[in-house]
Amino acid sequence: MSSERNWNGEYDDSKKEETQKFIFKDTSPYPVVGVQEKNHLYGRMMLDNIGGSNSEMSAISLYVYNTLLLENHIELSKIFHKISIVEMHHLEIFGKIARLMGENPRLWTQRGNRMVYWSPAYNQYPMEMELLLKNALIGEEKAVQKYEEQCKVIKDDNIVACLKRIIKDEELHIEIFKELCRNYC
Repeated sequence: MSSERNWNGEYDDSKKEETQKFIFKDTSPYPVVGVQEKNHLYGRMMLDNIGGSNSEMSAISLYVYNTLLLENHIELSKIFHKISIVEMHHLEIFGKIARLMGENPRLWTQRGNRMVYWSPAYNQYPMEMELLLKNALIGEEKAVQKYEEQCKVIKDDNIVACLKRIIKDEELHIEIFKELCRNYC
């Protein structure tokens, strides 16, 4: 069975299929990544966004897994692949902000007084279609909730602008997964 990817790992989208009806990232530009001043707390929040249990790395790893698992459902596989690329951009943005805050942008988060590395054990790995799609939907909803809470706490307009722009992408992902749940569950 061919996975219909070219040597760059990209899918051949010459066929107008289900992926064509979805928008995977908001059309508005991303803000320039910057900070008003170093803030240790904000930096640690960004580290949690890249390496915590509810993080971009968790989403990316789960979506890569789902892409592989769904190779017999090529359209769904493509959707997870394309969303994972958007999540990689989010991880990069949060990593840059953490770095500007003086943090080491490893895949880790703070728990108590120590740093803990990201783990694939943070994810659930359902293999049944309905559970797989609902798991992805719940993860996106939790990400939006987390980023909205951070917007309330963070008093740096640059970081808040980045968070709000990323939320727009995550909300698109929620709509995609809701539609997929309606179609496949």
